[in-house]
Amino acid sequence: MSHVVPAPDALVGKRFDVAVAKMLGISRAKAADVIVSGQAHVIGRSLDKAGTLMLGDFVEFDLVEERREPEPIATDMAVAYEDDDVIVVDKPVGVAAHASVGWTGPTVLGSLLDRGVHITSLGAAGRQGIVSRLDVGTSGLMLVCKSDLAYKEMRRQFSEHEVVKTYHALVQGRLNEDRATIEAPIGRAKVSDFRFCVTPAGKDAVTHWDVLERYGSEATLAKINLETGRTHQIRVHFSSIGHPLVGDPMYGANPVLAAELDLGRQWLHAMQLEFRHPRTHVWTTVSSRYPADLQHALDTIAARHADDR
Repeated sequence: MSHVVPAPDALVGKRFDVAVAKMLGISRAKAADVIVSGQAHVIGRSLDKAGTLMLGDFVEFDLVEERREPEPIATDMAVAYEDDDVIVVDKPVGVAAHASVGWTGPTVLGSLLDRGVHITSLGAAGRQGIVSRLDVGTSGLMLVCKSDLAYKEMRRQFSEHEVVKTYHALVQGRLNEDRATIEAPIGRAKVSDFRFCVTPAGKDAVTHWDVLERYGSEATLAKINLETGRTHQIRVHFSSIGHPLVGDPMYGANPVLAAELDLGRQWLHAMQLEFRHPRTHVWTTVSSRYPADLQHALDTIAARHADDR
């Protein structure tokens, strides 16, 4: 089905693939595919993906409907807290927050709706009720809003950094300080649509950490509190100081160590959420425990360094 859209003022002067990505809510790589395949073009002039969208341009979309299989359901996703306003799930690894282009696995939102959980209609289509996300490869606590009141208030609390988000991460090497703060802006890496990096052109990002346990010079278990919530923030920040998360080769981790610990993803878990309840205003704390794969990796590395203590 074809439709024509005038170039939005905010996207004039942007690369065509960047503009299409914003207009369709898809990744830049997917937007490039859409342009190259002829499903998006500027009327009246030839424009490749790297060309610049101009004032007065009209973009015609002729999108091919992708055949979609039913979304798989995360039947093992536990609920850590629930009332009429919010639900906090303990998200397993391999579950996305919501549906997105190219993702065919289970999602938090889809799995909750499949269970008959009422979710507010507020929020972007396909992302309703979601005010904070976790990566597919990160497990732990994630809050979804059931009522309109909760969505408005929790969105405010997250955006104003009033929610206390505590993570545990196992990082490579020895963190010598007992506690410290990493303050460095994060932006998208030029080499990949999926990687991020510390860059002066990025958005402000602040990560606080405290050491929980050291395993010789091989690894350190840290408790982490985020002041901001940038994509891949913990992974990028620790990589930037030379201590990538164990099991995270995208950001420089040693794959040999991950294999020795039987770890198939980054060692990172969202352990605790603290927030003011949107209706009662009572300070609410929800906690989690390590999933089996992370606990196994921790037990394995602890056994290797039992003599260190």
